[in-house]
Amino acid sequence: MSDPQDNAKPPPSADAVVQLPPVANLEFKALLLLVFMATLVIGSALYVLYARGLFERTQKLVLVSEDSEGVVVGMDLTFSGFPIGRVRRIELAEDGKARIIIDVPTRDAHWLRTSSVFTLVRGLVGSTNIRAYSGLLKDPPLPDGAVREVLRGDTGAEIPKLIAAAKELIENLNGLTGSEGAVSASLGSVQKLTERLNGPGGVLGVLLGNEAEAKKLIATLDRTNALLTKLDGLAAKTDTQVFGPQGVMPEARATVVQLNALLGEARGSLKKVDAVLVEAQAVGANARAATDDLGSLRGEVESSLRKIDSLINEVNRKWPFARDTEIKLP
Repeated sequence: MSDPQDNAKPPPSADAVVQLPPVANLEFKALLLLVFMATLVIGSALYVLYARGLFERTQKLVLVSEDSEGVVVGMDLTFSGFPIGRVRRIELAEDGKARIIIDVPTRDAHWLRTSSVFTLVRGLVGSTNIRAYSGLLKDPPLPDGAVREVLRGDTGAEIPKLIAAAKELIENLNGLTGSEGAVSASLGSVQKLTERLNGPGGVLGVLLGNEAEAKKLIATLDRTNALLTKLDGLAAKTDTQVFGPQGVMPEARATVVQLNALLGEARGSLKKVDAVLVEAQAVGANARAATDDLGSLRGEVESSLRKIDSLINEVNRKWPFARDTEIKLP
């Protein structure tokens, strides 16, 4: 058996160079790696540009504000809490106002109408927000390149006004609650009123001014109660005299019964009179007929008399010796 020390090789020296095997197609692989890295970088850049909406169709919206404090490029325009646009540029107009140019994607532009309102709100905590409000979604859509005034709401600017109003309110409260204020005077008056209410006169003394007037009122009420008692007794007597068994009402009721009987008799008499009148009308009709007959008879008699008169004249003419020419009719 051989010794292992005899088979061991000596370690290489420090000056010795390690010879690695050559890599096949090294230049081609390096070129492919560079192309892949370039493609990855370009794809990432294109994806970022696509995600930021660079290749999306947009329309321009210009918001005019007094100043653009807190507004930065890339800020979102929100509608109901959702971003529908992005600030692309901020510029200063010739009139000294800030122009905020916003790109709104075409797919989200239908949320903006001609009646939409835009606000620029700065809160105490947090960043500035640009918001759009569209109350009437049936209005015409907002055209491309429209210019709209933006309403500003700065919470920090309202703090000094709020502090001044609170200070004035505190001063007014101090003036009211002071020793010579209106509240102290009112409390003193209420205390005096309470003392008078607890006094002898009570509420009547407070209402009438003094205790004497209250006593007069109580005396008047007592007299009124006594008078009402007397009136109640008188009313009872009146009821007895009027509605009692021997009162006026039973007699009046009997009188009414008698009157009804008399009216019945009168009604019967009137019926008889109606019958007599009917008969009288019949007699009058007969008399009218007789009168007509008498008129015709009179006409015949007058005709006969005229004939007799003419006959007598004829006799007198033919009998000249007659002296008495008068003819007496029966």
